[in-house]
Amino acid sequence: MTLSHEQSIRLFRNSLPYINAHRGKTFVIMFGGEAVLDPNFPLLIQDIALLHSLGMRIIITHGARPQIEERLQLRGLKGRFVDGLRVTNKDTLECVKDAAGSLRSQIEALLTLGLPNSPMHGARIRVCSGNLVIAKPIGVRNGIDFEHTGLVRRIDIEGIKDQLDDGSIVLLSPMGYSPTGEVFNLSHEDVATQAAIALNADKIITLSEFDGVYRTDESKEDKFIRTIELNALQNLLDNQQIIAESTCLSAMMAGVAAGIERCHCVSYKENGTLLKELFTRDGEGTLVMQNHYERLRGAVIDDVGGIINLIRPLEESGALVKRSRELLEAEISQFTVIERDGMIIACAALYIYPDDASGEIACVATHRDYRGKNRGERLLAALKDKAILNRLSRIFVLTTVTGHWFLEHGFEERSIETLPSSKQQMYNYTRNSKVYMLNI
Repeated sequence: MTLSHEQSIRLFRNSLPYINAHRGKTFVIMFGGEAVLDPNFPLLIQDIALLHSLGMRIIITHGARPQIEERLQLRGLKGRFVDGLRVTNKDTLECVKDAAGSLRSQIEALLTLGLPNSPMHGARIRVCSGNLVIAKPIGVRNGIDFEHTGLVRRIDIEGIKDQLDDGSIVLLSPMGYSPTGEVFNLSHEDVATQAAIALNADKIITLSEFDGVYRTDESKEDKFIRTIELNALQNLLDNQQIIAESTCLSAMMAGVAAGIERCHCVSYKENGTLLKELFTRDGEGTLVMQNHYERLRGAVIDDVGGIINLIRPLEESGALVKRSRELLEAEISQFTVIERDGMIIACAALYIYPDDASGEIACVATHRDYRGKNRGERLLAALKDKAILNRLSRIFVLTTVTGHWFLEHGFEERSIETLPSSKQQMYNYTRNSKVYMLNI
C-alpha cells in the first residue's frame, strides 16, 4: 500500500513519542542465517541503521545454520545434531568459522553502504565485532562429546559498552573464544540472550520466519498473539498450544525470565515490520512481557476503600470529579483496577452509552509511588478490549489535566457536540473539561 503525502507526514509525526521513548535504549536484535538469505534482508539492515541513527544502542547477533550446512555439503561432510545442538568436530568448526566470517563481512558491508540517492547515504555507521564473547565447551552429555560446540561463559560488558558509547553498532557472531585459545560454535540465541542479560538491555528483538507467535487450539484455527505475559506463554507451551520459531521463542522466554522487560518477535520477510513494531501504537509482531507482580482485574465491592484512597488526592487537586462512597459502590462494576500485594495502585472506569455505541473513560488514577512502567497503558488497553466486547465504536474522555497523555495514545480533541446527547446535558461548563475521542 502506497501512502499519500499527508499519510506519510502523519505517520512520521505519530512516531515521535516512540522515538523519544527509545532514544538511548539498548536493543539486542537477533536473527538466524535464514534471514540473511531472504530478499528483504537489505531493507531490514536499512531499518536497523535507521534505529541507530535515531539514537538507539544496537547489538546485532546472527546465526549461520544454513550457511554452515552449505559449506559442509561442498566439502562432502554431513552435519550431526543431538537434541537440536550441532556436534562440532574439527572439520565442522572450519565450516563454522568460514560461514560466520562471511556473514559478518556481508552484514558489515550492508551497514557501510552509503551510495548517493540510497536510504543510507551519509549514515557513516561504524560496526564493531571481535572477541567479545568468552565461551566454554558443552562437554560430554549423555555420552555424546560435543567437541567444539560451546556455551556463553561471559560477555565482555565493558568492551561492548565502550563501543556503544563510541556510537558503534556491535555485531556478535555465533562464535566464542576461551582463555586457552580455543574457538567454540555457539547458538545465536544463547549469544543474544546472554548479551542482553549482561548489558541489562531494554529489549530483545527476534526476527522470525513467522509474523510472531501463534496460539493453536481444538478448533485448529491459529490465533495471532499480540501481547502475552511470560507465565501465560509458558502455560500454552506446556500444553503444546504454541506455534513459533523455536530459537526466537527460547530467546524471548529466557530474556524475560532473566529480567528483560520486553521481548519482541517480528517477521524478517515483510518490509518494515521492525519499524512498525517499535514506532506504532499497535505494533506488528508479538510482545512478551515479564510476569507482573500486579494483577489487572475488574473491581469488586471490597475495592471501594482502596479506590477512595487512590483518587482522593486527585479529587482534592481538582483533577478528578469528587465521588462519594455510595456512588462508587453503585458503579463499582464499571471499574478496572491494578492490584499489587493487596493494594489498589491504579484504577479506571468505562461508562457505556449503548444508544450512541460509545463509552466514556473516567477516573483514571495511578498511585504516585507506582507511576510509570506502562500501568496507564495497561489500563487503557483493558478498557479498549472491554469496549470492543460491548461492540462500541468509539471511546472518549473528559479531562482538564491529562489531555496530552490521551493524545499520545491516539485520541483526538473533539467538540462538546460530538458527545452522546445525554452526556452533553450533564457537561459541567464550570470545569471546562476538554473532550478527546478515539475510534475503535
